[in-house]
Amino acid sequence: MAQLAGCALVHVKQDNPRTYDENRRGDVLTTGALSFATRNAISRLGLDPDDCVDVAMPCIQALRQATLLDTDARLSALAELALGEALNADKTTSDTDARRVSAYLDAARYAYAYLFFGDRSPRERAFEDRQTQMRDSYNYAVERVAALMFEQGQRAGRSHPPAPGRTEVVDGWQLRYGSIELVLPRGAPKLEAMVPASRLRIDGLASIYRRDGLGAEVVMVARPAAQVRRNPALPFAETGYLPATVLLRFPGDSLGAVLGTREAVIDALDPYRRDTAQMDGQTVPLAANFSAPYALWLADSGFARKAIDNLLGRDDALDHPRVFLMQPYDPERLTVVMIHGLASSPEAWVNLANEVMGDEALRKRYQIWEVYYPTNVPIPVNLVQIRAALAQTFATLDPAGAAPASHHITLIGHSMGGVIARLLVVNSGDALWQRIFHAPPDSPRRKRLAALAPYLSITPLPGVDEAIFLAAPHAGTPVAGHWLARMATKLIRLPKTLLDATARIAEALAGELPEQAALFRTAPTGVDLLRDTNPYLRATAKSPITPGVRYHSIIARRSAEGPLEQADDGFVPYASAHLAGAASEKVIVSGHSVQETPQAILEIRRILREHAGIAPQDGVTPASSTPPRSSR
Repeated sequence: MAQLAGCALVHVKQDNPRTYDENRRGDVLTTGALSFATRNAISRLGLDPDDCVDVAMPCIQALRQATLLDTDARLSALAELALGEALNADKTTSDTDARRVSAYLDAARYAYAYLFFGDRSPRERAFEDRQTQMRDSYNYAVERVAALMFEQGQRAGRSHPPAPGRTEVVDGWQLRYGSIELVLPRGAPKLEAMVPASRLRIDGLASIYRRDGLGAEVVMVARPAAQVRRNPALPFAETGYLPATVLLRFPGDSLGAVLGTREAVIDALDPYRRDTAQMDGQTVPLAANFSAPYALWLADSGFARKAIDNLLGRDDALDHPRVFLMQPYDPERLTVVMIHGLASSPEAWVNLANEVMGDEALRKRYQIWEVYYPTNVPIPVNLVQIRAALAQTFATLDPAGAAPASHHITLIGHSMGGVIARLLVVNSGDALWQRIFHAPPDSPRRKRLAALAPYLSITPLPGVDEAIFLAAPHAGTPVAGHWLARMATKLIRLPKTLLDATARIAEALAGELPEQAALFRTAPTGVDLLRDTNPYLRATAKSPITPGVRYHSIIARRSAEGPLEQADDGFVPYASAHLAGAASEKVIVSGHSVQETPQAILEIRRILREHAGIAPQDGVTPASSTPPRSSR
């Protein structure tokens, strides 16, 4: 609109989109300046908004006593002015922590009063910018109260998490801890840190999954002690990065009671177990960030460097499998077990795990466990140890074996991890003895080779009824015998703790199969046993998957050109990755790291939804050759 002409005192002009957005949505939290609504409310009382920015308390007192403003306008202006005061206190070195906590409690109380004791209910204001501003002001104020109280408690040597009912007095406020749904991981001596998720910039994840709602999104850090993390007798651990939603409640059943109180209740809730909370008789959604704990764990773990150290057998390298629980164990959720490939680590699943946890329907039905194991170790040894680690984890967490988490388990394996995942659902019986050593039961040779029994008598992991194999060389790969691979194997060293095991195998073989004994004297590696000429892999490839286990193949090919049967992903030929009888097979144009592709992630989400009986998503289509799923 053109500027009006003449002597009019009022002029009108069009704003650009950025200015429009700042005028409608900007406030003291986002732009550092008071919002249009608050300036308008202050002006209606005959006060100068700029003076209120410089000295807020007289304006706050005037707003508390004002009768000319409607309740919503008065409370939202109070909340914003109080938040501005708290932000200023945070920048002032002369203010004590207690003063900062008190200032943010004031801001949170006014925003809380607006949200729950205003002229209208939150539902009636659902489409208003002002309600979003007040929600964000409340959430930020709660985040700062929680962070300041945590830091203060750390300095004072108080235990964390606090016991429900514990009360602390801060600058005239009585702060009581209410519902505390934080359970320290097994072996974690204390709560180490509280990290506000809103402050994190996360790079490396394709998507960040969070839920809008009420409350401060934080990550509680409580890592198991080093001796627990490395204890082979306890093969599993939680990551120690726990999502939490922090709330502040202010006692009172009327607006006057809330504005007059100097009491507050702080709750720390588990967003995996609940997505809503009751606040003053109303059901409100809880804010949460599900990607931040995972990102912090990966960033602090240093898996990229450790994967190479493990492969080369350097000092302090991993020498036994570990099972990492991506969230606190939930007996009611189905379990997904992910097993990475050669020279890799849990980082192989960075986007897949994040996408599964980010899918709300899958998050409510599943929990993810990631197996971390030394990939320089021969497959038979890793198979025995990984199976034992998983079995012990289930037995420890669910001794009776009755929880849903112990049944209808899904295995997902990539590359060498896919080979191991398939062997976890195979019952070999006597087949390997016959195929590799021609040793029938009760034969003298079988007795002389008794030391090999753990590696040749393969039984399925109980509870598994679904498996997904990605770029898995079930029948081996010629690349493992390539000169470059042979050179690489010269650099690979087994962990010292496993050298004795391979020596015992060599001793058992010496009298019967000298060539095989010589191989084990030189400590065969994971690469050695991936060759398509390896007797163990050729024999196990013929072992059928246990009836009742549905399995799926996701196979990569470098190019869409040429016959599928002759395709490969640069490492694994199609013929080695293909399995007859699969419930579905998805072929994706990709390199060997197919698990990172959006197409593979969508396919896995489809399979998991189908496995849990969740309705398909729009845009997610079944793979080829998928028969109708039989009912359980």
